[in-house]
Amino acid sequence: MQVIHLSQKELAARWRMSEATLERWRSDRIGPVFLKILGRVLYRLIDIEAFEVASLKGTFVEQRNQAAPIASSNS
Repeated sequence: MQVIHLSQKELAARWRMSEATLERWRSDRIGPVFLKILGRVLYRLIDIEAFEVASLKGTFVEQRNQAAPIASSNS
């Protein structure tokens, strides 16, 4: 399996945000995990997608993540 990496520029384009925002996020330790190899920042696509899933909000997502109610056995 080949690992796909995105550069900071590619991720900024994907999320329609500035590269400076990604730089600030890294400094503040928020956002997806990243690699820094010889001064070059790379993001694995699998980590980007995991971050996107973890960031989902809304009624449908919240209902899916709720546990089923526990049936009462008090008869």
